[in-house]
Amino acid sequence: MQFLTRYLPPFLVSWLLTFTLASLFHSQYVVNQLVKVGVVVGINDRLSLTFEDWLGLLPTYGVIIAIACLIAFLVASLLAKKLTHYRISLHVLAGVVAFTLVLLAIESLMNIHIIAGARGWGFYAQLIAGATGGYVFARLSQTAKD
Repeated sequence: MQFLTRYLPPFLVSWLLTFTLASLFHSQYVVNQLVKVGVVVGINDRLSLTFEDWLGLLPTYGVIIAIACLIAFLVASLLAKKLTHYRISLHVLAGVVAFTLVLLAIESLMNIHIIAGARGWGFYAQLIAGATGGYVFARLSQTAKD
């Protein structure tokens, strides 16, 4: 039970932040591409699209992110028991690796970019979301002895 109380709340917070950033980066990448071809997108449309993307991506991309981060953070936590001085770095790297594997696996298996905002610079923005989630998880799950 101690495991759940120590790791579940930090995981849920980090996952929610990670997914929200990934969804936000996706939405803004898509809007940016529309603007580049001359479409006028007002602030209300940007906000509406961002919120609708968040809701629409939650049951699919959100679940995929949760599973990938769960596995990645578990591996990082196990490694951090041996490499205690690198705990935060290991979790940040785990978040980046999780997103890299998910995006590359989806692209190679389906031969499509399921997340339109993961093309070009959007791919790196997705990795930043993963890194942020890893950092937040590492900090929130840290104890005084870590």
